[in-house]
Amino acid sequence: MKILIAADLHWPTINGVATFSRNLAKGLADRGHEVIVIAPSQTGGSYEEWDGNYLIKRTMSVPFPFYQNFRISLTPQREIKKIFQEFQPDLVHLQMCLTIGNVAQRYALKYGIPIVATNHAIPDNLLDNLRYLAPMSRPISYVITEYGVRFHAKVDYVTLPTQSAIEMFGEERIVVPVEAVSNGIDLSKFTPTKPTDAIYEKFKIPRDKRILAYVGRTDAEKHIPVLVEAYKIARESLKTPSHLLIVGAGTDLERLKNIVYENDLHDHVTFTGRVSDEEIVELHKVGDVFAMPSPAELQCIAMLEAMASGKPVIAVDAGPLKELCQPERNGLLSEKDNPADMAKNIVTLLDDPAKRKAYSKESLAIAKTHDLQHTIDKFEEIYQTVMKLPKTRRLPQPLL
Repeated sequence: MKILIAADLHWPTINGVATFSRNLAKGLADRGHEVIVIAPSQTGGSYEEWDGNYLIKRTMSVPFPFYQNFRISLTPQREIKKIFQEFQPDLVHLQMCLTIGNVAQRYALKYGIPIVATNHAIPDNLLDNLRYLAPMSRPISYVITEYGVRFHAKVDYVTLPTQSAIEMFGEERIVVPVEAVSNGIDLSKFTPTKPTDAIYEKFKIPRDKRILAYVGRTDAEKHIPVLVEAYKIARESLKTPSHLLIVGAGTDLERLKNIVYENDLHDHVTFTGRVSDEEIVELHKVGDVFAMPSPAELQCIAMLEAMASGKPVIAVDAGPLKELCQPERNGLLSEKDNPADMAKNIVTLLDDPAKRKAYSKESLAIAKTHDLQHTIDKFEEIYQTVMKLPKTRRLPQPLL
């Protein structure tokens, strides 16, 4: 099958959407499908490049000011039309409803090509990074949500990564078939094995302390100041020597470093900054407990990676996160933006090796149900279903 993936966020951007679209493209190509991904250029001008077994067509782009290392294609119409005409895809899979996704949808409709769309975002992902828009958050959230509803009404099949995400979106508002399909995790890559000595040395991570780890973007939407404050409170009660490891880069990184310094935690917190894919794998192994303070997650690939690495988890009691962090099974839930409540959970897990061991075992069991190969299986099944649907809403025009 010739599959065209439209991804406004894609590798090398560090983001759950980018990670998923890359994993999907590689997984489909591994199974013999011919895959092209349309994504924003990393340099400004258009070009193409191979990422292993699939081709990326990069459209002209400009920097997007609110996310680090994220670029947006403002007017990709001509480039995308040319890609459609040259590739002639059997199916289009949309990853976001920004410019590339919107234009790809338009041409898929014009040419009568089946469309699958995966929704990865909610308004909070944007609004938390635009603090000056806080007074307008409710009307902006409404507009974004309504746009998403209309966008997804024009496709053949919608997926979201969790059932909770579907409920948040409003299942009754989705007028086409909708299904929860996990983003998936590469279980051959993330494993519960020991980290290398080199990873400790490179980032100067202490070996004689229990490590509370966060892995992900350091953007405002992740609410990392809550985790820092929770760790500060937890240190007052912890019997176990500990250290906070914050892995990743983002627009809030310098502010976070200032917060750590102002709270006299600079000797107890390590910031890695931007790291490679290989280093992410090793850094997940370093942590003893993984914590995710963000309340705005539709699944959280970073948490899946930590669980596949055998880590107990702490998360916010909000929406889809509860499907991965299951209380008293593999983790503990904290109230949103409540550092004191999260601190109690940090103390509980860092000071209790027996509980960490039991939760680790359960994290591995849950992670196995999110095997990336199962995700690829499911999307192949959905693609076949969509290809057989009657083309009642499409009036195809010749591609050439």
